[in-house]
Amino acid sequence: MKVNPRHHREPAVYTVTDAPRPMSEDIGYRQRRYLMSMGVRTICFLGAVVAAVAGAPWWLAVLMVVAAAVLPYVAVIFANGGREPTASATFDDRSQREQKPVSGQRPEIRS
Repeated sequence: MKVNPRHHREPAVYTVTDAPRPMSEDIGYRQRRYLMSMGVRTICFLGAVVAAVAGAPWWLAVLMVVAAAVLPYVAVIFANGGREPTASATFDDRSQREQKPVSGQRPEIRS
């Protein structure tokens, strides 16, 4: 029986770096990102109050209120967006890399 060479596949090679981050690390990362977004929201809200009391232009206070209203939605979307993709390790294909020709005789190792 003849095997078609196009259907012959090399075995898949997996590396340790292809493993995803632990779930606990991923959850911690998303929680920190969410808390930072909520901190920015709080700063926007307090800035709107200070701007309104201090007599700053009305558009500045409105802009900060709009940012404070939109940030929770954006923060939740990013927090629930799933695991972050990570780049996998790649190995050089040595068959495609050119090697410099060796000039002269190779040194001999003597015992």
